[in-house]
Amino acid sequence: VQLQASGGGLVQPGGSLKLSCVVSRSIFRVNNMGWYRQAPGEQRELVALITRGEITDYADSVKGRFTISRDNAKNTVYLQMNSLKPEDTAVYYCNADIQSINYWGQGTLVTVSS
Repeated sequence: VQLQASGGGLVQPGGSLKLSCVVSRSIFRVNNMGWYRQAPGEQRELVALITRGEITDYADSVKGRFTISRDNAKNTVYLQMNSLKPEDTAVYYCNADIQSINYWGQGTLVTVSS
C-alpha cells in the first residue's frame, strides 16, 4: 500500500492550502485515515482523523481552521487548511490504518511565513 501526499508549499499567514493523499488501493473499507505533522525538533502529532463513517476529530490547535474529508471513489483524503499560522509550519504526513497496520505517506512540507 502506498500513500502519496501533495499540496504543500509556502503560504503567508492567514492563507490557505489543501493537501491531498492518494492511496494505491481502495479506501472504502479503511476505518481510520488521518493527517499528522512534525515540526523541526518536535514529535509527530495528530492533526486530524476521519473514520469510515466520516466522523472527524481534530487537534485543539487546528479546530475551526482545518477540515479533513475523504473521497472513497478517488481513494483520496484531503486536508483543507485555512487561516494558517506560522506555528502550522511542519511536514505533513497522511496515514491509513489498514487491518491494524499503519501506512504512511512521504510527507509534504507546509511553510507559513511572510
